[in-house]
Amino acid sequence: MEDFLYFFTFQDSSIAFVVIGITLLGLGSAYVGTYSFLDKKALLGDAISHAVLPGICLGFILAGEKDPIFIVGGAFLSGALATFLTSWIRTNTKLSEDAIIASILSIFFGFGVVLLTVIQKSGNPEMAGLNQFIFGNAIAILEEDLYIYGGLAVLIIISLSLFQKEFSLLVFNPDYGKAIGYPMGTIRLIFNVLMILAVVIGIQAIGVVLMAALLITPGAAARFWTDRLHKLLLIAGLFSVISGIIGTYISFVLPQMPTGPWVVVCLSLLALISFLFAPKKGVLSRSISRKNYLNKTHRDHLLKALHHGLENGKKYLSIEEIYESFPFQKQKSKQSINDLIKKGLITKNQNLIILTNEGKSESKRIVRLHRLWELYLNEYMNIAPDHVHDTAEKLEHILTPEVEALLEKKMNFPKLDPHQENIPRDYDDL
Repeated sequence: MEDFLYFFTFQDSSIAFVVIGITLLGLGSAYVGTYSFLDKKALLGDAISHAVLPGICLGFILAGEKDPIFIVGGAFLSGALATFLTSWIRTNTKLSEDAIIASILSIFFGFGVVLLTVIQKSGNPEMAGLNQFIFGNAIAILEEDLYIYGGLAVLIIISLSLFQKEFSLLVFNPDYGKAIGYPMGTIRLIFNVLMILAVVIGIQAIGVVLMAALLITPGAAARFWTDRLHKLLLIAGLFSVISGIIGTYISFVLPQMPTGPWVVVCLSLLALISFLFAPKKGVLSRSISRKNYLNKTHRDHLLKALHHGLENGKKYLSIEEIYESFPFQKQKSKQSINDLIKKGLITKNQNLIILTNEGKSESKRIVRLHRLWELYLNEYMNIAPDHVHDTAEKLEHILTPEVEALLEKKMNFPKLDPHQENIPRDYDDL
């Protein structure tokens, strides 16, 4: 608790610099990574994050120390070269994009490890901590580092916010953007520059190995929560900032722990929670929705069976007849009967199931939708009458009153379906 209060009350100004830096870094990386994720260019961010290592080493060799300007400059040039080579090879060869990216990633990262080994054997006393660029160490961010890294992060955030329309066109419909006069090639170039900068500013805090996770995971996790771009960016930024601060705190409490892996662990936990529990798109939510839909479908089919009984002069069905109508679904039929009784759509008299007035109205609606859709498939889709039943069986449960009214009007309020069965509208004749 003492460490917790010390860290989050910012009693040490250096901690404040770290938190500000990791927040700006998280927002910038999440924004760029979300666009990259939507553009299906996730692997490119991974390649760039590994490709900056030789640039970091060359910048250190030229400066003779960990000068942030040389480090950032070298990393940017190295990342830019990797991006250019990826694009050039893809344009001029028949290699697949994933093979190109894997090759670029391996070659650049291998060359960087060689340079890092050479530096470590050079005896330069300034090399201490240089290997932290592999896995990251946010606690090592100094005030002068914040001015450079934080300034670049602010530049990324502002650029993506001001030109959201242009970058949205790049991600969703570049051909349309080009057709209406936008310079999509230039926009793509600017986006690549911003992505390289996002990687460069994250290398000290997260490390070159795990930087790709900070780019891609927030957007991928946020995608479970919304379909709106501006909300997607905000949620991705929030996930990135939360995981960055928690990972940094763990690194502060446990000095031997690098920051990058813990940030990725926190991000992965948020992604797992999103994957399982996000409304509408989460696995649990979708499982519940599917179960509810299947239960509703079975209840509708039971009401249809009771309606068919009414059409044949039977005002009730026995439970045994219902079980026979739905073989191998006895337990589900029992549950449907109980649910319909609770809804007031049927009553149970000893062993007999009888529709209430509300149940008659609801069963009529379901049968009407089924037969209207069968007629539409037959007349407008030219599907034979003996092939329309299964499709109508699937769609009758999701047709809205608006679609029903449209079908009725389009077919001039028909009375018979393709099988010459009555399309019910009242029960006066039953």
